[in-house]
Amino acid sequence: MNAKADEKARAIFLREQGLTYSEILKEIRVAKSTLSLWFHDVGLAEHQWQRITEKRIQGQKKGALARRNQRVRLQEEIWSKAEAEIGQLSERELWLVGIALYWAEGSKEKEWRPGARLIFSNSDPRMIRVFLLWLKKIANVPEEHISFDIYIHDNKKEELGLVRKFWSEQTGFPLSGFDRVYLKKHKIHTKRKSVDFLYNGLLRVKIRSSSTLARKIEGWTRGIDRYCRLV
Repeated sequence: MNAKADEKARAIFLREQGLTYSEILKEIRVAKSTLSLWFHDVGLAEHQWQRITEKRIQGQKKGALARRNQRVRLQEEIWSKAEAEIGQLSERELWLVGIALYWAEGSKEKEWRPGARLIFSNSDPRMIRVFLLWLKKIANVPEEHISFDIYIHDNKKEELGLVRKFWSEQTGFPLSGFDRVYLKKHKIHTKRKSVDFLYNGLLRVKIRSSSTLARKIEGWTRGIDRYCRLV
């Protein structure tokens, strides 16, 4: 009984020093509910509450960081495993990937504008690189038939040099090929998170003398559509 009383007195003393429940439980092995009963009538000064609050916030931040790191590790594991599942793409697989990409992100021939050339637009440099590889390796499009336009918000006009350099490095095409830049009027969207220092606008890939290829892609997409309806 005396031991329990000593534990209670020690716990109250530590609490009056501004220690948190977690800190006290490391020294006194009792249930958290027992501490709550012991501290029911314990009054604390403002500086003591301030320390407890700061320690609680630090603990929450530490816990949040640990959870975030765990999510990052899990994400990296999933990415690594999924990436390995792709393996080496065959020429046919790359052909189908390029068709699907253009089907989703490319311009389409209109009835009132037959013979339109290929135009592929995206802001993801990975997607741009895959499509350029498809153009050169699968569609046999000469590099001199490929040109680029950059579309970017006008609040980034002071960074156009860096933006042009970025797209040149990402595509492997010379810097001189990225002179055409079109500024879009900037509209602030408070919920949008993508407009930061990593934002490099949208790249439009244009292919000269490509109306025949455009019609082939339309036929290929129709073939995919027909097959999917049959399975």
